[in-house]
Amino acid sequence: MRKLLFIAVLIPILAAVGWWYFREQSLPDYGPLYREYAYVSNGKSNTVSVIDLRTFALAKTIPVGSEPTGIAANSKKNEIYVVNAGSNNVSVIDAESNTVVATVGVHGRPYFIDVAEDGKRAYVANSGSANVSVIDLDKRMVIGNVHVGAAPGLARVSPDGSTVVVSNRGDNTVSLIDTKLLRVRATLPVCQQPEDIAILPDSSKAFVACSGSAQVASIALSPIALESTALAGGAAKGEDHKQGQKQGQKEDRLMALLDVGRTPVSLALKPDGGELMVCNFDSDSISIIETGNDEVGSSLEIGQHPSRGAVTLDNSRLYVTNFGSNSVAVYDIDMGRRIWTLTVGSRPDGLALTPDQNYLLVLDTQSGDVTVIQKRTPRRTLETTEYSLLTLIPVGMQPNGIVVKAFLMSKASKK
Repeated sequence: MRKLLFIAVLIPILAAVGWWYFREQSLPDYGPLYREYAYVSNGKSNTVSVIDLRTFALAKTIPVGSEPTGIAANSKKNEIYVVNAGSNNVSVIDAESNTVVATVGVHGRPYFIDVAEDGKRAYVANSGSANVSVIDLDKRMVIGNVHVGAAPGLARVSPDGSTVVVSNRGDNTVSLIDTKLLRVRATLPVCQQPEDIAILPDSSKAFVACSGSAQVASIALSPIALESTALAGGAAKGEDHKQGQKQGQKEDRLMALLDVGRTPVSLALKPDGGELMVCNFDSDSISIIETGNDEVGSSLEIGQHPSRGAVTLDNSRLYVTNFGSNSVAVYDIDMGRRIWTLTVGSRPDGLALTPDQNYLLVLDTQSGDVTVIQKRTPRRTLETTEYSLLTLIPVGMQPNGIVVKAFLMSKASKK
């Protein structure tokens, strides 16, 4: 009897040790300086939860401002930025110490933040004040506030850094900001209640989901902004425009309004930019848009009230959180069908993949936790289980934003 009890206790311990060893072996061999964290903003707790992705344990809880929502990482420095909608500011977190090192005030009711690829600037759409705050991340200060349309929900910077695309929910327009001149170079009427934004890797085109009209707007982005800075003597705005026309550059323009399902709430772009996945909340479906020719290739049922999507780096899999059915759907892009559905916590919304793509982190907004899903390669011929629930990590109340940051500690801060 004692022997059976000993075995019953030993098996889960060995399993946990084995998993921990496998996880440590799968991480990059950067030594003791390597860190891999997930940061979760908790809207009703006024905190950010830090999850150590080497052990999948809660490492720290950081107090921030009021009603934290959007969260982003800097790819060039070890910093995380959290937008606090209730206190109208941005908390700057040092990822090496996991402490707030600065707070930058912005304008009314910000919800999201986007960081340029060069790590020098961040852009915050202030829905309550019809403008976008531009933050110098080295100086940690606002260097400009650009007036846009009514109730801007999201400001997304293009990969080349030349343009910020802003969705204005209050007047059904999209503003395009020239990042060199810090001014709006075009305002385009689109569809009803524009919200989420995706921009192609070559910065040639933007797509905007309009939740009020079951459409996605395709917008051509002009390269005039990049060329204008090369004009001698800082030419006037009108001369910039004329010079761009002489060089055969195209205007910013609405190219198409693509019909998708009801209430498209989010967009997930394949890393290669070839296809765009649209989550249609009230149609319980996803639509797939061919970005090259602006055509809706297919639409299919994915689950009840799909909310967010994430595509793997190899362009092969799409993960979708189903807000209404407390599940995550796995869609095989090459096969063109859903291949798996996993039950998670209550009201799943945001999600993120670990850098090795082997673990999916799902925010359960109602139950206040993060579900960790493990992807593994079956080892035996008859083994078909490719996905499994690894663990559940309690965080704060109403987790609503997540970002993953992998980095090397600076030697000066190593403990």
